[in-house]
Amino acid sequence: MSAAEGGRAPLDPADVDLAVDLCGLRMPTPVMTASGCAAAGRELDQFFDVTSIGAVVTKSIMRSPRSGRPTPRMVETPSGMLNSIGLQGPGIDAFLARDLPWLVQRGARAFVSIAGETADEYVELARRVGQAPGVAGIEVNISCPNVENRGMVFACDPDSSYRVLSEVRPHIPDDIPVFAKLTPDVTDITIVAGAAADAGADGVTVINTLLGIAMDPDTLRPRLGGVTGGLSGPAVRPVAVRAVWQIRRALPDLPIIGVGGIRTGFDALEMVLAGAAAVQVGTVIFHDPSAPVRVADELRDELAVRGFASLDEVRGLAHV
Repeated sequence: MSAAEGGRAPLDPADVDLAVDLCGLRMPTPVMTASGCAAAGRELDQFFDVTSIGAVVTKSIMRSPRSGRPTPRMVETPSGMLNSIGLQGPGIDAFLARDLPWLVQRGARAFVSIAGETADEYVELARRVGQAPGVAGIEVNISCPNVENRGMVFACDPDSSYRVLSEVRPHIPDDIPVFAKLTPDVTDITIVAGAAADAGADGVTVINTLLGIAMDPDTLRPRLGGVTGGLSGPAVRPVAVRAVWQIRRALPDLPIIGVGGIRTGFDALEMVLAGAAAVQVGTVIFHDPSAPVRVADELRDELAVRGFASLDEVRGLAHV
């Protein structure tokens, strides 16, 4: 809709309110970081005030320290990148002792991503993170393999998704929103989203990366040490917008965080038009660490030029 078509006069960007209420979590802007792109936020604080964005979503934390998959673990693609980091991380003990306290003391809204290989691991992580002071939200990354089920990704199966969320939710206080992060590598993502919601998830985060492979022109073999990797960046954005659109249409009351290839304010607006309540910025951070702030500023400009004073006026507008 253009300003002329909508009959709206452009606004001063200063008159646009980007604040959102995400299941009770008040955020000054809808722009969050995406898990895995900035560890626990400390690295980004040298580029911008991490309290100024919606929330810092931490890299998925697991029960034990992990060294990740073999190198090389990142490959640039024509419109994004493949990564096979393999959930490298310090483990929950170090995270709770060092990373989370820093975020809380800094005043950032800490959205903690948890990942496990079994349902029991998720439960333990949920219990410990849920009891930690200062946690603003929890993202349950069910887009990783379930070792109890032949390595199948939890989020590829509605029953597995339901089981994890239903076992995790009782261990997290009601005032901490829980979002399930879903993979697009499924036939119908709305069924998985519905299963997560039925199990007690307050909302869903879509999408995680798409599984891909890149070949080395010299060795004629896969370029990643782990062979397969997750594709992210601009190439996946239309897939992410489609997923947000489908879930909004099927489950109009379910809060959605849109993520996948957002680089600009209009990219973020696309997600909101499709139905997202908030968005996450990920791959672009690798070459523009200030992107979460810039994208929010650009989103404000995109709304102002079209005469919209708040996100509530455009959320899901593309469905009307």
